[in-house]
Amino acid sequence: MLPAVLGTAAGVGTGVVVAAGSRGPTLVPWPAKVRTAFPFVVGGLSGAAVALPVGLGAAVALAVIGRGRWPVKPVAVGLGVVGAVVAAGVLGRGQVAKKLTPQGRELDPAYAKPPLSPLVSGSAQSAVTMAELGRQGARFVGSVTAADTILAVTGLAPVAEPVRVFIGVDAAATVEQRVGLAMSELLRTGAFDRSNLLIQAPAGTGYANSTPIDVLEILTRGDAASVAIGYGLLPSFLSLDKVPIAAQTQKLLLDSITAQLATRAKRPRLLLYGESLGAKVQEAAVPAGPIDLDRYNIAAALWVGTPGGQVADGFHALCQRESITVDRPEEIPGPLPGPRPRVWFLEHDGDPVVRFRPELLANRPPWLPLDGRRGRNIPGSMTWRPGITYFQALVDTLFATNVKPGDFQSLGHDYRADLGAVTTAAYDLPADAATAARLEARLRALETTKAELIAQTDLATG
Repeated sequence: MLPAVLGTAAGVGTGVVVAAGSRGPTLVPWPAKVRTAFPFVVGGLSGAAVALPVGLGAAVALAVIGRGRWPVKPVAVGLGVVGAVVAAGVLGRGQVAKKLTPQGRELDPAYAKPPLSPLVSGSAQSAVTMAELGRQGARFVGSVTAADTILAVTGLAPVAEPVRVFIGVDAAATVEQRVGLAMSELLRTGAFDRSNLLIQAPAGTGYANSTPIDVLEILTRGDAASVAIGYGLLPSFLSLDKVPIAAQTQKLLLDSITAQLATRAKRPRLLLYGESLGAKVQEAAVPAGPIDLDRYNIAAALWVGTPGGQVADGFHALCQRESITVDRPEEIPGPLPGPRPRVWFLEHDGDPVVRFRPELLANRPPWLPLDGRRGRNIPGSMTWRPGITYFQALVDTLFATNVKPGDFQSLGHDYRADLGAVTTAAYDLPADAATAARLEARLRALETTKAELIAQTDLATG
């Protein structure tokens, strides 16, 4: 009886304290129901986390003192409860993955037909089919920049037709085979004859953001090629275990491209782009920083919204002399001092995906200093509380992106309002003020049109 009383008292006391401290401001808005429930959930979990070990500890102590032997039954019950919680988490993840994987393969009706251009994957001339591209791959190749867009933004006719290569995770069974298909597609489409070749690491679902590619294709007047290779079909928060294989994919692709370019007199500028988990993947693929970038002859890299921040893997420290970190385009110095930065980090001060790290559990983060200074969109009254801030940031990541097509925001994990200007600067692309304004307007129009196509119902089969 006493162990149960002690455990309950400790749990209730802890839960009340934690619940009271968890009502503070957060990085991004939450739905009202989540905001109301959060203190009770966190308080309850904290109370249970304290009650169980206290109760078990008391039971063990009393049994050992009273009987001189270990209380096998209470300990077994306690371990069984812990095991059940862990098993439920694993099974829950499996059920979510089972539901979402087919969705990653299902093509939108508007993007299901093979593209007419032979210079993109999935076309009649391509080595990969639309089904093998998956939903995100089909959207990527189906969004290649049209000639009228280039003319409308730059006022000049295209000089070439853009190349887009995408290899879905279902296109082949191994990393080596997928990279082989990508190289075959790059050669088939003449990608190495373009002046710019952008290598993008997609997110967990295979999502490859078209916006930076749009910017490159428009401002180079079509003289650009891009390639992305998928490594999964699940959202990034369910794909963290895929980072090693994704980084291996990027490294093998870089090795293969480097070997191919060594045989050519004319070589394109090599550009890297990664967003969210894709940024973490590319940083993992070139861990030696400048040494690896030199080895692969990378002209510029743009990494956006890296989970845990660009300091997470120490990459920024390696690149300090040739890197720049900005929260928004207004922070880009002009003209850029000294040698042009080769590595660009775009990270919002108030992006939960960037700010969420395990260290939040027990250590005050640099972005919540004691002197009260706060970055953009970090509430002035927000402070660090052991454990609580960790769970607040965890929930923040679930609501970090609130996207309305065409309504670009520079908030949380939404970088659409920043990508036009930052991509232009990072890749040193030509754009005067008037061109930049037309570019921003066209990027919003392109996204709105794409969203409308995705939302269309296939009336023919409906």
